[in-house]
Amino acid sequence: MILTDREILQCIKEGTIVIEPFQNENLGTNSYDVHLGKWLAVYENHELDAKKHNKIRYIEIEEEGFVLQPGTLYLGVTEEYTETHNTVPFLEGKSSIGRLGIDIHATAGKGDVGFCNTWTLEISCVQPVRVYAGMPVGQLIYFKVSGEIHNYYNKKPNAKYNQRTDKPVESMMWKNSF
Repeated sequence: MILTDREILQCIKEGTIVIEPFQNENLGTNSYDVHLGKWLAVYENHELDAKKHNKIRYIEIEEEGFVLQPGTLYLGVTEEYTETHNTVPFLEGKSSIGRLGIDIHATAGKGDVGFCNTWTLEISCVQPVRVYAGMPVGQLIYFKVSGEIHNYYNKKPNAKYNQRTDKPVESMMWKNSF
């Protein structure tokens, strides 16, 4: 079941959902709008290797915006820091973003119970498009879970994305054994 606006507010009051900064005007009927942070990142090398640490270069979005180019994967970040302690958050792009030809995630639209951080966005576009820090980019939808949780993400010793940041985080696939 998806949480309604009233249920999201109740969870915020109880501390089981945290959104910083929280602004009531970003609360929808059953979602919360998140915004593009001021940092993007791109990989330094064109060819990436899943077994190696692929380095990134940060780009600060200036007031005049930044033009995304097709054929480039940009890592973005949400302005909002979030925590979820008894729900599963799903991040979806806003329809207005999709209508500009922008995808905000390639595969990582679902968070885990216990995820406590900003969201790294996997941004691509179909034609050049100028984006701005602070623009609405996605919406978080919260799903109720059933049953007792044993393995919260923020308590897993091998969780790769637990360090709080205001910048996009590159793939940590290289930390896996395969």
